[in-house]
Amino acid sequence: MKLIITPDSVGRLAAAYVKDRINEFNPSAGRPFVVALPTGGTAVEMYKNLIAFHKAGELSFKHVVSFNLDEYVNFDPTHPESYHGFMRRNFFNHVDMPPQNINIPDGNAQDATAFCEAYEAKIKALGGIELFLGGVGANGHIAFNEPGSAFGSRTRVVNLQEKTIKDNARFFGGNLNAVPKQAITMGVGTILEARHILIMAAGANKAQAVRAAVEGKPDTTWTISALQTHKAAILLADKEAASLISAGTAYENALS
Repeated sequence: MKLIITPDSVGRLAAAYVKDRINEFNPSAGRPFVVALPTGGTAVEMYKNLIAFHKAGELSFKHVVSFNLDEYVNFDPTHPESYHGFMRRNFFNHVDMPPQNINIPDGNAQDATAFCEAYEAKIKALGGIELFLGGVGANGHIAFNEPGSAFGSRTRVVNLQEKTIKDNARFFGGNLNAVPKQAITMGVGTILEARHILIMAAGANKAQAVRAAVEGKPDTTWTISALQTHKAAILLADKEAASLISAGTAYENALS
């Protein structure tokens, strides 16, 4: 895993990295670029910049296939705080990705287990994820893989922990009771099979998770520490998120 600490906007730098990855891959109808997409505040900034690249004619999503990381269970997909709604509002409605190339977990599937297995199978049928994009929770979760998630876990239904529910209450007017308590999430094992991984961390509330990811040992207590086992993972952190990193820890200051 490579740690990059930047004084710049994490979302802006991530978008530039994504643009370069897609354009270098040169996707086609028979060889699409498969990307895993996140939600969250830092992701919004990334999507704004990706939309700008698209509108400037520098980037097309015509041959990109996306798989979102997660979605709430038993939650109206037309609700503005659903991840279906988030993605349409912040990204899909503004770029040229064909609707049939967009995949988001169905939190209302009658048979959730069968849906999760089909989600995994579709990723595999496309040759796997080329680039996994994600953020990190204050408790170290990636996607909705809460602390304690097995590093070999696959797409499944999970119970959200109290910390995550409290953190997400800001999107529901501070009402803890309005926050869904379960979600479908892409598993840690699924994430680690991606050929490239970019995790974004912005803000001082992510500092403990960043330190655990970089300076601790791989430990399910901090899900993000699983990145240490991946050969092509990048953790992109701003100075606030990296504020607890020891002075002697090696890092880079530019994406390459």
